[in-house]
Amino acid sequence: MSSLKGKSVLVTGATGSFGQEFLRQLLHANEVEQITVFSRDELKQFEMRAEFSSPKIKYLLGDVRDYKRVLQATVDVDIVIHAAAMKQIPAAEQNPMEAIKTNILGAENIVNAAIANKVRKVVALSTDKAANPANLYGATKLCSDKLMIAGNYLSDGTETAFSVVRYGNVLGSRGSVIPFFKEKALAGKIPITDVRMTRFWLTLTQGVNLVMRAIDSMYGGEIYVPKIPSFKVTDVARIVAPGIPTYEIGIRPGEKLHEVMITEDDSFFTKEFDHFYTILAPNLIETKAYEEKGKKVAEGFTYRSDTNPLWFTDETFTALLKQISLI
Repeated sequence: MSSLKGKSVLVTGATGSFGQEFLRQLLHANEVEQITVFSRDELKQFEMRAEFSSPKIKYLLGDVRDYKRVLQATVDVDIVIHAAAMKQIPAAEQNPMEAIKTNILGAENIVNAAIANKVRKVVALSTDKAANPANLYGATKLCSDKLMIAGNYLSDGTETAFSVVRYGNVLGSRGSVIPFFKEKALAGKIPITDVRMTRFWLTLTQGVNLVMRAIDSMYGGEIYVPKIPSFKVTDVARIVAPGIPTYEIGIRPGEKLHEVMITEDDSFFTKEFDHFYTILAPNLIETKAYEEKGKKVAEGFTYRSDTNPLWFTDETFTALLKQISLI
């Protein structure tokens, strides 16, 4: 984390699972000068103070929907990690304008405030559901990604750079399927939407590491996609709750059988590296910043959870869950 030495970092949605893990690692590295927790839930901030009481942390209540407050919060900030979002798919479907206000208009506020206050770098968290979106949540996150990448044009001539990290299901995060499976196992049966369903899986630590990689290497205009393993949802249930039968309930509206993180159309602009891919914005192609970096993927390449060459085995998935104390 040497690139953060002496820097002021603001994290939106910092009371969430990612934000807390990110803060934990920042404090452990002890490189940053100041960390600003920016979120709208005063109870969660109160609870966080009990664990994170470092004098380096400043707690600010505010909503990314409120441009004036975002503008105030980003004064003298070097790096913004934008993790705030409305993430629950059913809630977004039933309250579409609320999702749009938070995920899209909130992202616009971050872009404009960062440029106005000359923030050096902005890294926004995205989701596999933003690629070929099948629900409103995914569609709003795709719009958010586009706004962030376009921020590099709006900031032309300034020092502000914007990039995105996109990844799959986070083990141990709030809303993760694992606590749900454990709860249903107590009733004697676990509902599965479709036995063929696959997903990408990673840990909170891996998510934080990807963000740090982006901060270290970004020019502005990249969408970073990690190489992470796939696993069938039925296999997750079997390992989390061994011996508990499952029953199929069918795919719900807005749900995908398999997730996609890089589409066929993205393949024309995607470079492969040892541990990740980057989808490049036009500005990076025009400036040839990546001409000598990485390996261009083949035309028609897709990165899908069902055709992913990297898969968990029962043993590796079990070991990972034990490592992060989920079983």
